[in-house]
Amino acid sequence: MTSNAPRSDASGLSQDASFTVRHAVIDLMRRLGMTSVFANPGSTELPLFRDFPQDFRYVLGLQEAVVVGMADGYAQATRNASFVNLHSAAGVGNAMGNIFTAFRNRTPIVITAGQQARSILPFDPFLASTQATELPKPYVKWSIEPARAEDVPLAIARAYHVAMQEPRGPVLVSIPVDDWDRAAEPVPARVVSTETRPEPFVLEQIGAALDACERPAFVVGGAVDRAGGWDEVVRLAERHNARVFVAPMTGRCAFPEDHRLFAGFLPAMREKIVELLGGHDLIFVIGAPAFTYHVEGHGPHLPAGATLCQLIDDPAIAAWAPTGTAVVGNIRLGVADLLTRPAPKTRPLPAPRAARPRAEPSPLMSVAFALQTLAEVRDADDIVVEEAPSSRPAMQNYLPFTRSGTFYTMDSGGLGYGMPAAVGVALAKPGTRVIGLIGDGSSMYSIQAIYSAVQMKLPITFVILNNSRYAALQDFAPEFGFGPADPVQGTDLPGLDFVALAAGMGCHGTRVTDAERLHDILRDALASSGPMLVEVVVA
Repeated sequence: MTSNAPRSDASGLSQDASFTVRHAVIDLMRRLGMTSVFANPGSTELPLFRDFPQDFRYVLGLQEAVVVGMADGYAQATRNASFVNLHSAAGVGNAMGNIFTAFRNRTPIVITAGQQARSILPFDPFLASTQATELPKPYVKWSIEPARAEDVPLAIARAYHVAMQEPRGPVLVSIPVDDWDRAAEPVPARVVSTETRPEPFVLEQIGAALDACERPAFVVGGAVDRAGGWDEVVRLAERHNARVFVAPMTGRCAFPEDHRLFAGFLPAMREKIVELLGGHDLIFVIGAPAFTYHVEGHGPHLPAGATLCQLIDDPAIAAWAPTGTAVVGNIRLGVADLLTRPAPKTRPLPAPRAARPRAEPSPLMSVAFALQTLAEVRDADDIVVEEAPSSRPAMQNYLPFTRSGTFYTMDSGGLGYGMPAAVGVALAKPGTRVIGLIGDGSSMYSIQAIYSAVQMKLPITFVILNNSRYAALQDFAPEFGFGPADPVQGTDLPGLDFVALAAGMGCHGTRVTDAERLHDILRDALASSGPMLVEVVVA
C-alpha cells in the first residue's frame, strides 16, 4: 500500500512536490484557529478554495467593506486573528474604510489579497495590484508580497504573529495567483508571546503616586476589555475609591456603568475634559490615549494641580502623550501588578453620579426614549454593536453596559463598520443575542451585511434609528460657524425604507412610529431565532 502523506527529511519538513503552498497555508490556518474565511470571491484567489476543507467555513460578504467589518467583529469577540481574503487592488480599495477602522480598533486581522500571476506582472496586466504592499499603508501593521511562491506560508505565519502582538492590528499578504500550486514546506509549529508585562520600575512610580494622592480619577478605554482586564480594573478602582470616567471615543465597554464609582463619559474636547476632571489631583488613564480630541482646543491638558499617569499597550500613544508618566504593556498584567501592592490609605467615597430623569413617550419618539426602552427589554448579556454617532450621548445616558464584552463600536469614526461587525460578533458567540444599533445614515454604508446574517440564520436584531438625516453633522455644524437656521448641505436623508430594504434580502422587519408599541416590538424581535430589523422613527 502506498501512503499519500508527504515525505519528510530529518527535519520533519515535507519533501513532496505534491504538497503545495495551498496545503501548507490550509494546515497553518487550521493550527492557528483561522478556519473561518471572510471573503468576497475574485479570480486571482480561486486556487486557494479548490478542495475547500470541510472543517472550514467560507463567510461571504457582498462587498469588501462588509467582509472586513465581519472579520473585525469576529476577531474582537474571539480574541484571535481572523482571516480575510480580498480581490487584488480593487478589493483592498473597497475595504480600506474598514481596514482603517480595524487599525484604530487594534483588531488582529490577517488580510490576504490576490495578485496576478508572477509571469505577467512585468506587463502591467489586468487586475494587477501595482504596489500591493503600499496600497493599505499606513493602516496595516505590516504588509508583504513574498519574493518566492514557497515563501507564502511563512509570510502568513509571520503576519499572524505580527497581528497578534500588542498593540494588535491588521496585516496584509499579497499572493500571486500562480503561487498556490507551487511546491512548499509545512510551517513548523511555534509559540510566540503576544503580551508584554509593563516595566516594574515605572509601575512602581505609578503605584506610589496612586497611594499618595488624595482624589484619584481613572479614565478607562477599550484596551481594558481587549486585554481581559475588566475585573482587575474594577478591583483597583474600589481599592482606591477612584471616580472612573470612560475615555473619549472608546470602542469597547471598560467599566460597569451601574457601579457606584462610575462617573460618566469624557467628550473629545480638551476644555470639557479639563472641566470634568477638575478637583482630582491624579488622573490615571488605563487602556486609552490621554486624550483623544475631535476639535481644536486650547489651554492645559489637565486640571491645575493634577498629575497624569498612563498604562497603555501602544508605545506610539505613550510617546505622543503631552505630559505625565506612561508605562507600556498589557493592561491586565499591569493592573494585576498594581493590585499586589499593600492596601493604600482609606479614602472617602466620591459623590455618586447624578441620576438621569426618565425619558417620557412623545408623539415623535425621542432617541432617549427609544434607547431607554431597549435597555428595559435587553438582557444584560446581550451584545450591542453600535454605529449611531448622533445618538451616542443618549445611549451613554439611557443604555448602560454592565458586563465585559457586551459593547462594540468603532474607534475610527469611519462609517460602515457596525452592521457587518454585528454579524462577525454573532458568528463568534453562537446562541448569544446580538443587537446592531445603527443610525439611518450609517446603515447605508454596509447594509449588505443583512444578507450575510440571513444566510447564516444569526440571532441579530438590527435596530435602525431613523431621523432622516446625518444628524451628527448637523449637530456638529455650529462648531464651524453655522447658525441655528443655516442649512448643512447633503445631510438630509428623506425617503429611505429600511423594512423594504431588509425584505429584499430575506429579513423580516417592522417600522415603529408609536412609542407605546416600541416595548412589545423590541421584546418580540429580541426573542426571534434569526435576524430581525426594527426601524424606529425618532425625532
